[in-house]
Amino acid sequence: MTGRLAMLDSALTADVISLAVGGDEVAFTRIVEAHHADMLRIAYVTCGDVDVAADAAQAAWVIAWRRLGSLNDPRRLRPWLMSVAANEARQQIRGRGRRRLREISVIDRTPASTDPAQSSRIDLANALATLDPRDRALLGLRYIAGLDSTEVGREVGMSPTAVRSRLSRSIGRLRKELGDE
Repeated sequence: MTGRLAMLDSALTADVISLAVGGDEVAFTRIVEAHHADMLRIAYVTCGDVDVAADAAQAAWVIAWRRLGSLNDPRRLRPWLMSVAANEARQQIRGRGRRRLREISVIDRTPASTDPAQSSRIDLANALATLDPRDRALLGLRYIAGLDSTEVGREVGMSPTAVRSRLSRSIGRLRKELGDE
């Protein structure tokens, strides 16, 4: 676990979760403060849009508040929250895709950045955008949230072997897209 709740032992974390399940808004706020930044990152990697990611993280917290009582093991709080954020980001993409009639591109005539790090981030963001949102969610859960393939598999309903295989294919596609083969 990362964030402020990481400093708490598992019994205290279980107490915070129990209080939040009972409707204690202060306890739930502690959970939000500990995990919101990671949920935003997972949502962003999944959808590739800052605004959609913010909406998805917000919606994920509403879901987490309602369903927190279904969490049986307090040690699974972080993986569960990351999965909720990734799933909600995918839902946001689907919903916005149905509402979008036409996308209009505007040509940016400002000079390109000469910072190689900025160019690399743009290249990676563009390469990630070519992947399916489910693959981006797997990459986010594995490499942003730091979940192992067993934890990722548990959250998305796949075997650890299937997770590793799909991650390997996704990384291969990214490398090919980036010309890094």
